Amino acid sequence: MKTKQHILLIGATGMFFLASCKGPEQKGAMAMPATKVNVTAATMGQAIYYDKYPASVVALNQVELRAQVSGYITGIFFKEGEVVQKGKALYEIDRRKYEAAVRQAEANLASAKATLVRAQKDADRYHQLAKQDAIARQTLDNADATLETSRASVAAAEAALLSARTDLDYSVIKAPFTGRIGISQVKLGAQISQGTTLLNTMSSENPIAVDFVVSETDIPRFSAMQGKTITPGDSTFRLTLPGGTAYSEKGKILAVDRGVDNQTATIKVRIEFANPKDELKDGMSAVLQVLNEQSGENVIIPYRAVVEQMGEFFVFVATDSLTAEQRKIHLGPKLRDRVVVTDGVKAGEVVVTDGFQRLRDGGKIDTSGVAQQPQQAPGQAPKK
Repeated sequence: MKTKQHILLIGATGMFFLASCKGPEQKGAMAMPATKVNVTAATMGQAIYYDKYPASVVALNQVELRAQVSGYITGIFFKEGEVVQKGKALYEIDRRKYEAAVRQAEANLASAKATLVRAQKDADRYHQLAKQDAIARQTLDNADATLETSRASVAAAEAALLSARTDLDYSVIKAPFTGRIGISQVKLGAQISQGTTLLNTMSSENPIAVDFVVSETDIPRFSAMQGKTITPGDSTFRLTLPGGTAYSEKGKILAVDRGVDNQTATIKVRIEFANPKDELKDGMSAVLQVLNEQSGENVIIPYRAVVEQMGEFFVFVATDSLTAEQRKIHLGPKLRDRVVVTDGVKAGEVVVTDGFQRLRDGGKIDTSGVAQQPQQAPGQAPKK
């Protein structure tokens, strides 16, 4: 029995010794086999894409109509929701009190002027007598003072008349500019107070503006766009209306706000659009698409070739020695089933699209018997 154990021990030791003495060729035979993969070449393609921003439509001119005098509404001269021309009468406040105030002010002015004429004649007469030393100096001084008082009274009466006429004018509220008027907040006979009662709101429509906010880091980008002329084929700004409808008119940058919001580190930008069909309404929400500066010729690969690891993106690139080299890449926009690569892969390099789940950096790959995937024409990218 003991002899049998000795024989087994010697046999195991011999096998271990033989295994340790195998040459490099024999060791290579035990290496991992090459992984079969699908590959495709990165290509250059025309990728036009847009940055999307939530936006709101705002009127370039908007005003709340409030009365500057008190009284009762005696006339409404417009149809709610219509476009009214600048200067059109919209509301009338009971004018009788203000007309009477004008007549009273006119009478006061006439009286003050008459008093001034008399004071002027008295002063002239006393000056003639003073030259002959026929009156006391005090009498002359009193006449001059009366004349100055009469002149001041005339000026005060003229100011009172101007104020009365202004109030009379304010009793008719007129459109300050051409625009669309809203639904009236008061009816005929309603009593309104000076400066507090809201009568209506009106706003301009064509052109109209769209406001959105961008990061402070984008200020140079949008500032550089100011003052540029819109060409017929310009597509820098596109607007998508609620429901997904594309707005047909072209936009141009109107203004970049004066300062950055220190709470959000953003700044407001305003784009102007023509609005001939009244499709855009003040307060409407929309999506503004701004042409990305990196649009144009870019490297494009299938999106399925991309591996994401902890927020970073990688691909396996097939080398000439049929090994897989793992590379970190930076992605641009996704173009349906493909993606733009801004850094990490060059046009013409071959990337692994299938089978990389079993690959490691430097691992052998086998592309034999596997057709390379054809690249479709890139065309225009969908909106980002």
